[in-house]
Amino acid sequence: MLPLLVVTRPQPDATLWAQQLQAAGVPSHCLPLMEIGPSRSPAAQAALACALQQLDTYNALMFVSGNAVRYFADQLQTTHRAWPAQARIWTPGPGTTKALLAAGVPLSQIDQPAADAAQFDSESLWAQIQTQVRAGQRVLIVRGGDGQDAAGRGRVWLTEQLQRQGVQVDFAPVYERHPPADGTGLLQDIAALRAQNALWLFSSSESVQHLRWSNPAWSWQAHTALATHPRIAEQARDAGFGTVIDTPPTVQGIVASIKSLHDLP
Repeated sequence: MLPLLVVTRPQPDATLWAQQLQAAGVPSHCLPLMEIGPSRSPAAQAALACALQQLDTYNALMFVSGNAVRYFADQLQTTHRAWPAQARIWTPGPGTTKALLAAGVPLSQIDQPAADAAQFDSESLWAQIQTQVRAGQRVLIVRGGDGQDAAGRGRVWLTEQLQRQGVQVDFAPVYERHPPADGTGLLQDIAALRAQNALWLFSSSESVQHLRWSNPAWSWQAHTALATHPRIAEQARDAGFGTVIDTPPTVQGIVASIKSLHDLP
């Protein structure tokens, strides 16, 4: 029998992933270690409003995550705007692509990493889109913000590549990340999962840090983390996890990674 897997993604993704993993035979438990909400700072809201007013001037829109898609789609609905038909829609991986399809974007308009890419990230996306990039184009990157920086965070590498090609890059921060609500309930859940020697699935560096800060006295040397990107894996090692497994950010990839730990077919 496979060990319990703790899904640390924010909601609603945590429940969706847990359901898919359960259906694939992996016992799963939701413990969101990050909360997502709409951008609230005046600077972020002003940057988003400006981008929406210029939506038809962009050659491409890049969405960094499914949350970026969902919160942007909410803004389109609120402002009675349609998805820009003239723009290519860029995505770093299958989860974001699925969110775009659910929001009504046709697959023919979407560019994404190759299905057999080693990682689903900006670098793999760039391999697919760089031939369509031209000087003088405009690209909007839709991503998260921290409440202070109107540009938000994420995809710095891709921004640099675009700017080197003479592309104007704008940013639309549509959501904010927050630590999970403090409370004895969260600590009790973490303590119980530690006692079960559960596996921890991380899809963001922030979730690793929030777990680490929940009780700095806890050691994670005897525990195992699965990380969906090398940068996240590095954070898990820094947090003290004794075993860190790089895994593709897909249900099939995660199941295969867990089985490999136990030499299961």
